[in-house]
Amino acid sequence: MSAIEDISGLRRLYDEPRGRAVTKQLSRIDRHCRRFIELSPFLVMATGRPEGPFDASPRGGDPGFVQVRDEGTLLIPDSPGNNRLDSMQNLVACPHVGLLFMVPGFEETLRVNGRATIRDDAATLGRFAGGKRLPKAVIEVAVVEAYLHCAKAFMRSRLWDPATHLDRSILPTTGEILREQTGTEAPAETQEAMRERYKKDL
Repeated sequence: MSAIEDISGLRRLYDEPRGRAVTKQLSRIDRHCRRFIELSPFLVMATGRPEGPFDASPRGGDPGFVQVRDEGTLLIPDSPGNNRLDSMQNLVACPHVGLLFMVPGFEETLRVNGRATIRDDAATLGRFAGGKRLPKAVIEVAVVEAYLHCAKAFMRSRLWDPATHLDRSILPTTGEILREQTGTEAPAETQEAMRERYKKDL
């Protein structure tokens, strides 16, 4: 077994992309991308630093929680979390960001790559005044690439198929897992108690 350490090594294994795989890539948000974002309640944000580590963070809200300001700009409110700020600190150090938008039941996803700026000015925050709470900051993404990603991964995983969904009891509760991982002696928080605590800070 040998490690592949350059692009030519990869291309010995994989054909060059052709056809729609290449031509579908846009440098803006067109009406179809805009509509996908309006329907999406969930995305995964990829960030990193030149020296690492890299991070993939889930972001969620009501459908359309990410605003399309114009065909070249997205606005993502930073909702309350655990205050680790992994993604935000990465963006301060390195503004490159990758977004993967999902819509429940859709096997295609929308990929957007760009450059991010974190804003806390009143005008930008005010665009989200109608939400449950005003965000402390907004991630402004200048779009560089946007394109629909094919359905193969979701078809293979059957992610949206209710027949594949597992009962939560197949794993220990999150409280039990964290109790073991952190070595705390306190009683494990129940799954129900954790969900109720989360609801207060959504």
